Formats: sequence, structure tokens, C-alpha cells
Amino acid sequence: MRLRGRPLPLGKIALFLILLASCVVIVVPLAMMVLGSFKNSLEVTRFDISLPKKWLAGNYLTVIKEGKLVRAFLNSFCITIVSLVITIFVSSIASFVIARKNTRLSNFLYYFFFIGTLAPMQIIPTINIFQILHLYGSYTSIILIYATLNISFSCFLYVGFIKTIPRALDEAAIMEGASIFKLFFKILFPLLKPVNITIGILVFMGIWNDINLPLYFLPDSSKWTMPLSVYRFFGRYYSDWNLVFADLALTAVPVVILYLFAQKYIVSGLTAGAMKQ
Repeated sequence: MRLRGRPLPLGKIALFLILLASCVVIVVPLAMMVLGSFKNSLEVTRFDISLPKKWLAGNYLTVIKEGKLVRAFLNSFCITIVSLVITIFVSSIASFVIARKNTRLSNFLYYFFFIGTLAPMQIIPTINIFQILHLYGSYTSIILIYATLNISFSCFLYVGFIKTIPRALDEAAIMEGASIFKLFFKILFPLLKPVNITIGILVFMGIWNDINLPLYFLPDSSKWTMPLSVYRFFGRYYSDWNLVFADLALTAVPVVILYLFAQKYIVSGLTAGAMKQ
């Protein structure tokens, strides 16, 4: 391989081949799923990436009706959005206090939140707590769990970013008569756009794709999310891979769209404030 008449180093060639192989590993199963969703039940069993002899868009209509995807989509959307709003609201305010207060208590809280990213969740004790509170099986329980699990990591990103914002901005706003709430919501919060978008993408994808927690905390199938609808649908149509592929494709669409339109913010949000950590 050559670049402007000069041969490429072997290291770059090896890296190119590794990246190409990684792309093939990702793209081939994805193409198999999308193309298979338009095939008939016999044609799809070949599990290849050939084009369908006849494009059966009706597979998606069957999946939406039989898999009750409209209800599952609304469940996933409401749970994800509410959990995301709570996560951003709570973690951004907590991080503002931690980043601006240089005390032992603020340092302790910072590391306390950081430990939350490492500590594993205990399923059985959490279920018992929600049963005592009469919240087990409700949307509230799963929303609180998702928000709690994501606040720690979100605080870790917010603190690093807020520390890059000069304190002189706070002092100028206070001297102009701004209250602490106006300072945060009107002046500081708009500056957090890169990290807000980064946290929004990561939390959205994590909650939307999760199958374990709804399975434990939502015993009522009418409250199941999109990934659980795939689980239920596969149990009924395990021999019809074309329908299963269509269900998987519909479940992945929101995450793919979100990632394509907002991927440029992920790296900037994760690296912003890294020098201050």
C-alpha cells in the first residue's frame, strides 16, 4: 500500500487490516439481520447476506402487531427519558456543589460518587426494599434504579467539566445580583452542553438496551420494554428468524439514529475536563 507515492509503514498496514476486520465483524451480522428481516421464513435460514428474492415489508407489520411493540416502545421511551432527566438534573446540581466547594466534605462526596461506579448492585435486597415501600413492579421502581445507577458516572464527568469553567464567571454573576439558582440554570448549565449530550447518549443507550433490570423489577409483561419484547417474541416465534430479525431491527433503530446524529459529542464530552481530574 502506498500514500502519495510512499509505501506505508507495516504498523499502519497492520492497523488498517485490524480495523477492516473489526468493521467486517460488526457490519456482516448487522447486514444479515436487516436483510433477513425482509425474507421469508425458509430463505432466512441460510443466514447469509444475500438480497431477498422478494422484499417482505409485511414482516414488520406482523412484528408490531404480534409483538405488541407500540406498548413496548412507549414503555421504553417513558422509562428512558424520565430516568435520563432525573440523572442529568440531580448529577449536574450535585457536581456543581462538589466542583465549586474545596472542602473535605466535597472531596469525600466526589470519591463517594466515584465508588458508586464500582460497587455492584444487589438485586435481592433492592427487591425487598421496593416490596416494603410497595413500589415493586411499578415504573417508579425501575426509573429510580436507573437514575441511581447512572448518577455516579455522570457526576464523575460533570465535576471534571465544571472545574474547567473559570470561577470568575460565578463571581461576576453574583456581583450582578444573580442568585445561586440563576447562576446555575441560566449561566452555567448552558455551558454544560457537550457533557450533557454525552451523558444523554450513554445513559439513553444503556437504559434502552438493558434487559436484566426490567426482567427482575417489572414482572407484569404489559410494562416490558423493547428488549424484553424481543425476549418474549423469540419465545413464540423462535423458528421464524425473519420475524425475530425484524423485531431486533425495530428495537435497534432509536439507538442507531441517536448515535449517528450525536456521535461527535461523545469524545468531546468524555475528554472535556480530563486535565482537571
